[in-house]
Amino acid sequence: MAGLIAPVARLIEEFSKLPGIGTKTAQRLTYHVLRASTDDARALAAALIGIKENVAYCSVCCNITEAGVDPCDLCADPRRESGRICVVEEPLDVLAIERTGEFRGRYHVLHGAISPIDGIGPERLRTRELLSRATAGGIEEVILATNPNLEGEATAMYLADLLRPHVASVTRIARGLPVGGDLEYADDVTLIRSLQGRRAVER
Repeated sequence: MAGLIAPVARLIEEFSKLPGIGTKTAQRLTYHVLRASTDDARALAAALIGIKENVAYCSVCCNITEAGVDPCDLCADPRRESGRICVVEEPLDVLAIERTGEFRGRYHVLHGAISPIDGIGPERLRTRELLSRATAGGIEEVILATNPNLEGEATAMYLADLLRPHVASVTRIARGLPVGGDLEYADDVTLIRSLQGRRAVER
């Protein structure tokens, strides 16, 4: 970049590689680091190195875990239902579902979704590991909790076809109107899903 000294230009370039970070945001982050204390900059650098050296993937569910902790805490917890697996796209989705306190089964993290336009097929995801768990027996239900977008729907349909011969029940999380949402602002697909997923009013 013209007019920038090499260390600054390099950091801007590296920040720009992060998802959702454009050149302007990368520049702001770089100058924030530049103004920060040396201790803060070292702490950031140590955290970045630490996440690569001290984080691994669970051999069972493919979620992230501390290096040397395998299986992960969720898979090792004997209080969780081993016959129910919730399939999600990313580790952050596990955190979101765990926050609700409603699901007491186990998880499987795909690390993405099928997206032909981006060149991501099933072989790029952790589908082989999921199928191994399903064919090993003892699984009563697989809940497909992929995102309600085109990629998530394509992934859910693919997995449903893959799993049905091996699992008693393959279900999909309900989709519909968010709490606090207004009907007038909802798109047609959301409204259709809401109507299809209707249930009896509970007192």
